[in-house]
Amino acid sequence: MKSEKFATATCWRRIVQHQLLCRFLLCVAFFALHSSFFTLNCFAQFNTDRLVMIGRSALYYEDYVLSIQYFNQAIAAKPYLYEPWFFRAVAKYYLDDFAGAEADCTEAIERNPYIVNLYELRGLTRIQQKKYKEAIGDYTRALKYAPDGQNLWHNRILCHIHEKDYAQAHLELDTMLTRWSQYARGYSMRAEVYMLEKDTANAIVALDKSLELDPYDGNIWAERSIISLARSEWKESEEYLSKAIHLLPKQANNYINRALARYNQNNLRGAMADYDAALDFDPNNFLGHYNRGLLRAQVGDDNRAITDFDFVLKLEPDNLMALYNRATLLDKTGDLRGAIRDYTKVIDQYPNFWTGLQSRASCYRRLGMTKQADADEFRVYRAQLYKHLYGTQPRLSKKQMRKRSDDDLEKYNQIVVADEQEVDHEYKSEYRGRVQNRKVEIELLPLYGLSLHRPQTGDVRTKLTLCPQVEAYNQQRGVRRLFLSNAQRSLDEAQTNAYFAYIDSLSVALSSSHSGEAGRGPLYLQRAIAYAEIQNFDSAVEDLTTYLQSDTTSVLALWQRAYCQAKANDFNASQGTDVGMKTASVIGDLTQAISLAPQNAYLYYNRGTLYAQRSDYGRAIDDLTKALELDPQLAEAWYNRGLARLYSSQQQEGISDLSKAGELGLYTAYSVIKKYRK
Repeated sequence: MKSEKFATATCWRRIVQHQLLCRFLLCVAFFALHSSFFTLNCFAQFNTDRLVMIGRSALYYEDYVLSIQYFNQAIAAKPYLYEPWFFRAVAKYYLDDFAGAEADCTEAIERNPYIVNLYELRGLTRIQQKKYKEAIGDYTRALKYAPDGQNLWHNRILCHIHEKDYAQAHLELDTMLTRWSQYARGYSMRAEVYMLEKDTANAIVALDKSLELDPYDGNIWAERSIISLARSEWKESEEYLSKAIHLLPKQANNYINRALARYNQNNLRGAMADYDAALDFDPNNFLGHYNRGLLRAQVGDDNRAITDFDFVLKLEPDNLMALYNRATLLDKTGDLRGAIRDYTKVIDQYPNFWTGLQSRASCYRRLGMTKQADADEFRVYRAQLYKHLYGTQPRLSKKQMRKRSDDDLEKYNQIVVADEQEVDHEYKSEYRGRVQNRKVEIELLPLYGLSLHRPQTGDVRTKLTLCPQVEAYNQQRGVRRLFLSNAQRSLDEAQTNAYFAYIDSLSVALSSSHSGEAGRGPLYLQRAIAYAEIQNFDSAVEDLTTYLQSDTTSVLALWQRAYCQAKANDFNASQGTDVGMKTASVIGDLTQAISLAPQNAYLYYNRGTLYAQRSDYGRAIDDLTKALELDPQLAEAWYNRGLARLYSSQQQEGISDLSKAGELGLYTAYSVIKKYRK
């Protein structure tokens, strides 16, 4: 009996132990599964965050197509995150794909409808597509979350102006100027509304207030000049435009308008100079070429006038006014057949244009084509006799101007003005132009790094950069050829995919290689350079660091790590990160590389350029001087040393260096020289 009870107890104990063991194993399995899921989740999150960060880096370096590829991968991995959609919209916006940017903003808003920047960017994309009502809706929604967003108020008011809702624009301007009473652009917008309502007196008052608050805004001076031009106050408009040009020296329309003011004061030389300047900044400007052609014809510079009208007719082949002007000039310069060709095109459109018929008849007669001349002259004679429609050609007078849309051929030789003097609206945005504005007007040329593609050479600068270390590397068997380049190349989709595939192949080769770290060094170097090509500088630095752990004397690895870290620093600094320590490590890598390769001019160039970027101009000049001792044909070193000397108040020496850079093919140096000499 005891034995039976003992057996039963033992059995139950075993059952309980078995159940406890199963529960324990189940808990362990569940915990392991949960931990695995958590690890994978964190890994995926880390990868997605890194993809977004690399995409933002590519965006910073204006490689928009490449950045879109990174954001595509992030969206594919985690489509419910709003950030990849938003940043892809920014990239598309820079590429002028406004419809695509709008669609991406909409996707981002569906995922997080409480981010003001999403509505602001979508509003801008809709403005670019002239969807002003929809943009107003976006700004209204954004203002609910950020009622103090001055840019949002500014842009919504401009949308109301485009919609011709002037009453609402006035109401919102009143609100805006009550909140920001010192906002000069607000008063200039109020002036624009008054001008559109034909209330010139109030427009002048508003503009004067705007100029009182901000006399350094060239756009406001340009707007003030429009009123003076409309009133034929030529002297005042020239003064206003001169101030606008002083503040905004690269806006072609200001030169075009000042030329008109000078022309009406009989200052033909000044008007000609303004047309020349306008066409320097906007070579395809119709009014600039047309009116300069008229002025050249007036002063007897017929051949160059023909050149201007040739250009106008390339822009608008059916422009009859330009055709007739060119015909008269060809007639004067002896190209009679060319003149007949142009006269005929005009007469085909206007058969009763008697002045053109008379001129063509004269050309026919001088060519001995009597029959055709008689036919034209008879048509003119019949008109004189029966219809009295033949009149004299108007003389060129400083008071004669025509609207561009006016196609009265009797006004063929009158100065052309725009149909409406419109104000160029400046929408407030941290996106449009943000990348471009990040760069100063005159900046140091970039660093040299290693590249897997041959750098493009221009028509003038055909020198292929070489150095002994790169050439020695290229002599190895089984490696992909390396090049030196300091030009940032934007990749298209096919090139981007090719680099991704190449990186994958190198990763497979590294994982399957049985040689030591030293033997895998070239693979790490190649993959690091490929990462740099697709703007993944952090991964490039990691690979190069791994390589340098096994080969601390690799000049190329030190050089490329410094290059990649410097590029990463630029982006991180733009995000507000302190990169002081990282910059010191870049200088350290270059210094170590120089100690290993003291005859490499490009290493001195890179370190000198970094010193110049840190405003350490003394060391910069020393390093760049050493680079030029080693390679006197290194135009970039002349250019950067020239800027360093200019920034050090060594103007004569700086201009001399820039002159040498221009001589070697860097023609942008001449514009810098011109600016500093002024």
